[in-house]
Order: sequence, then C-alpha cells, then structure tokens
Amino acid sequence: MSESKRILKIGLPKGSLFDQTMLLFEKAGYNIYGASRSYKPTIDDDDLEIRLIRAQEIGRYVDHGFLDCGITGKDWIAENGADVQVICDLRYSKATSNPTRWVLVVPEDSPVQTVQDLEGKRIAAEAIGIVERYLKEKGVNAEVEFSWGATEVKVPDLVDAIVDITETGSSLRANKLRIVDTLMESYPQFVANHGAYADEWKREKMEGIALLLQSALLARDMVGLKMNLPENQLQKVLDCLPSLRQPTVSHLADEGWVAVETVIAEKTVRDIIPVLKALGAEGIIEYPLNKLVN
Repeated sequence: MSESKRILKIGLPKGSLFDQTMLLFEKAGYNIYGASRSYKPTIDDDDLEIRLIRAQEIGRYVDHGFLDCGITGKDWIAENGADVQVICDLRYSKATSNPTRWVLVVPEDSPVQTVQDLEGKRIAAEAIGIVERYLKEKGVNAEVEFSWGATEVKVPDLVDAIVDITETGSSLRANKLRIVDTLMESYPQFVANHGAYADEWKREKMEGIALLLQSALLARDMVGLKMNLPENQLQKVLDCLPSLRQPTVSHLADEGWVAVETVIAEKTVRDIIPVLKALGAEGIIEYPLNKLVN
C-alpha cells in the first residue's frame, strides 16, 4: 500500500467524555463531522479513520490491534488489563480539569469507617477488576458484584457498599453517601497498539496528534495580552506580569513608547488589567488561545 493511502485508526470515547473530547479535537485544529449521528464520523484529515466507542472498550480494541490508537481513561485500561503504549496523559474530564476518582462509598449513617469493616460484606461496582485488586491489596474478603448502572441507589438495601466514579462528589452528597476511601484517580490517556507504535509513519502521526491535543489543553486556561505603554514604566509592568516567559517588547514609532505582548493565566486578567492601566498602559487587548506549544 502506498504511503499516501495509509490510514491511522483511532478510537474516541462515546459517553461522558464525548463532548469534551470533540471540543478538544476542535481546539487542536481538527473538524469532525457527523459525530452525533454515526459511530464512524468523518474528519478533515485523510490519514485518520475514527471510531466512536465506549471508553470501557477502547483499551481492549487497541491492545488487540483492531484500533491503532485511542483515547480512554487510565482506569479502563487498568480494568481491562490492556497492554498498550501510553503516548501521553490528557488532563481533562467530563466537567472540570480535575481527575475522576473511583471511590468506595457507603450511606452517611453506615457503621463502616474503613475498608476492613467490609470483611464478608457485599460491594457493587462496574469496575470489578479494579475493586478486586484493591481488596486483595487491603487483605479484605468481600463479595463484589457487577453493577449495570445507577449504582448509588443500591446501598444499603441491596449491598453494603459501592465503588463508583466521581469528579466533584456532588452526586454522592445529593444521595447522602459518604466516601470511605479512594481506589484510584484517572485521566484520559492517548494510547497506542504496540505494533502500530513500532511503525514509523503511524508513530509520527500519533505523536503529532498528541502534540496538538496537549497544546490545546495547555492553552485552555491561558490568554494572550498585549498593550502599549510608556517606556519608563516598562520595568514596573514586567515586574507585575506573571507570564510564561519574559514578554515580547518592541519599540513603537512614537518615541518613548513600547508594545508589550505576553501569555498569562486567564484567571489573573481581571486583577492585573487595572494595575496595568494605573501604570499607564493603553490599548490593552485580551485574546483567546487555541493552542500553546512549549
């Protein structure tokens, strides 16, 4: 097969990570069409072929070579025991940039205080393998049953505890549940089949995608800031700018004035603009970033 016809098969997650994954690819410069209607959407890169699959299954399909690479949670890779090459971590979640957590949970009024209190008890979970390995490490014998969903409603009537996934903990609190322990934290990972990763063309293609995805994530909470200011105020402005590097400074046609451009965290802008204005800065412009490559 000629190199121009080579294809990289990539699995992207349906479900809770779907919206944020689509947004991430858009920020990275990829346009994906028909993702809401088809498991085989199109993308404006002729080298890529996308499959939308449940995150729980992607690691296994990558391991077995049905996919060259894919994005799935570190937790599901562990649950499936998938033997894959991790290209990079992608620090995003369903609602925040925080990791998701697999937590051992009981009702607020349960007498259970530690996992040892669950000796001989019943635990419901979707990630059976993660829970069984955790119990073995803790030296606890308990019955673990697979949960098909709505796990939080099963305690205390059906089981003594559950292991569930949470990002903010708000759903657990709303259901009057209490966290006993955290089994693991998980971010999505971009992973590859070992055979595909050994292929030079595929590896370079995957590493290029990883660079763009990571740069989009890095830019997520950053903005560009530019302004003009009197040159005699430059050092004071430099002292108050929390930039990634030293800002770019150039002289203007008007003698005694300079232009300053920098990248800073978006959350600091509201505090720093009044300070810059007080130091004589003019024409202050804030602009969004799609990608930031270090």
